[in-house]
Amino acid sequence: MAVLTSGSRRRGWRGDRGFVTPFAAGLIPLLLLTGGFVAAATAVAATRHAAEAAADVAALAAARHALEGERPACDAAEHVAVENGARLVSCRLEGLEAVLTVAVSPPGRLASLGDVHGEARAGRG
Repeated sequence: MAVLTSGSRRRGWRGDRGFVTPFAAGLIPLLLLTGGFVAAATAVAATRHAAEAAADVAALAAARHALEGERPACDAAEHVAVENGARLVSCRLEGLEAVLTVAVSPPGRLASLGDVHGEARAGRG
């Protein structure tokens, strides 16, 4: 039976000395990169929801003015879209139903990826 002495125990730990520094140096950038991807995905999802909400409200505004014609209806939709941080891309009436698309730019550097679109219909179809 082998007996461990304090000297042999010390030698076993010598090989692990300094292990945490390179491990942390590799792990920290990986965690930052993962956090960046999660933040970007969250920002895009929030922008998509904002575009859909702006499209819904703008379509309701257009439908409210559908009896006045396409131009007044789409003008109302554009006003509401802009007030909700969106840009009206297309607007048309199909009978008394408004069909439209809006665009919202993602925040920061994500804007270089392009706009996020939201589509909606509202009215009596």
